[in-house]
Amino acid sequence: MAITVKRIPVHFYPNSKRVIARHFMPGELYRAKTIIQKIMSMSDEDAQITFQQVLRNFSKRHRNITNIFENHFNNVIYVLKELNIDPKSLSLENRLLIGSYFTMEYSIEAAAFFNPSIIEDPYQSNLEEGQKRIIVAFRATGEGHISSIAFRSGIIDKDGNLTFKPESNLVDVPEIIKRHVYDKKEFIETLDEMDIHEDIVDMVMDRLADKFIYGKLQEAIEEAMEDNSLTSLDKNVMQTINWIACSHYEITFSLDTAISERVIFPISSIETHGIEDARFVKFTDEDGSVTYYATYTAFSGSTISPRILETEDFYHFKARPLHGEYAKNKGMALFPRKINGKYAMISRIDGVCNYIMLSDDLNIWQDAQKIQDPSYPWEFIQIGNSGSPIETEKGWLVITHGVGPMRRYSLGVTLLDLEDPTKLIAKLKEPLLVPNDEEREGYVPNVVYSCGSIIHNNELIIPYGMSDFASTFASIPLDDLFSDLLGN
Repeated sequence: MAITVKRIPVHFYPNSKRVIARHFMPGELYRAKTIIQKIMSMSDEDAQITFQQVLRNFSKRHRNITNIFENHFNNVIYVLKELNIDPKSLSLENRLLIGSYFTMEYSIEAAAFFNPSIIEDPYQSNLEEGQKRIIVAFRATGEGHISSIAFRSGIIDKDGNLTFKPESNLVDVPEIIKRHVYDKKEFIETLDEMDIHEDIVDMVMDRLADKFIYGKLQEAIEEAMEDNSLTSLDKNVMQTINWIACSHYEITFSLDTAISERVIFPISSIETHGIEDARFVKFTDEDGSVTYYATYTAFSGSTISPRILETEDFYHFKARPLHGEYAKNKGMALFPRKINGKYAMISRIDGVCNYIMLSDDLNIWQDAQKIQDPSYPWEFIQIGNSGSPIETEKGWLVITHGVGPMRRYSLGVTLLDLEDPTKLIAKLKEPLLVPNDEEREGYVPNVVYSCGSIIHNNELIIPYGMSDFASTFASIPLDDLFSDLLGN
């Protein structure tokens, strides 16, 4: 029986009007000094006129632009100290004007808006019968191919039709809160995994309690740095310790923001070149509590790191790294519940095949078992998941992607045993979805790719990226899909 794939006529394209205000440092330190000296040499009248012009040009494009300027001024206080300027001696207007010179706009989705993941919205009130409120997370890419996570809110009706709220041109940058509580023993184990020099580690860690927060670590590093016997290499090692700690953070968005206004832009140094392909899942714990997780890939410009986001409301998020021998490569996706008391992930640790990983600890992954090799011509190069497995009565439904001739990406389907997901029940011999003429043209041609699907009213709804440029949706009747799957 042929599977009916219905392409839904809803598309998302890059929108260059959506901008954030980023910190901007123009080159070497001497250039920052020169800029500040020129600002300080302005008359009070000229400074006031210049600042008012900045406000007129940019205040309507950003929420609380003066707060942004204040934060970016704080980022260059060290430059003022190099110039023997007391920051406290400056008026508020002068501080904000300096901050504006160290600010730039960045269009978060000017280049691409793709690889979506669909999730059930925590808020499901005030709906008609058969409707479900959804959130779709996208990989938004701008200048320099820096990727972030952007969101849209919509509703699926009883017939599988999708409607979305218009997005706002305003984009909210969250408040960053580094107050993760670290366990000293676990933190030292992480440093050991990275072969950080033990003597230098001890100089910092001996100053800390068994549990500590980021601020206390900063104090310990600053105290240790005062040791005159330290070499420049030793100081670099200490900065590496700080770099690792920075990879844990929390962010909070203002409660008056629409979800389309919230963007998770790279924050830690290991994310500087992108937050890629977040796979969101609604996770229900054994006590019935619900947490939304998203596994994603952080890219520093030279290395990739698997990481996980956590939220309950899509306003407040925690981010942290994933550790362990098998927490590597791209495309880890968490199952929506524990299996036999263990967390479960599907991953591609060797870059080619699908694996199942089980763990007692959500953050540490030390066990993996291969479940799938590329089997059919359309996937001979590599296979992987396209989002978290979906629980059905017949098994775990996994949307996969396969890479075949001409590096064409197609979507497939695999069915795994509910109680033992290392057991493969069935797999489609032919791709479920291949790029059509419209979808094959884009930044990376011949690619369809998804980061998470959903089932609604016995229909599988798959959001997917079109050649790493834009996004759309498809729906498939579950009965047709299972008939073909189980027929195999």
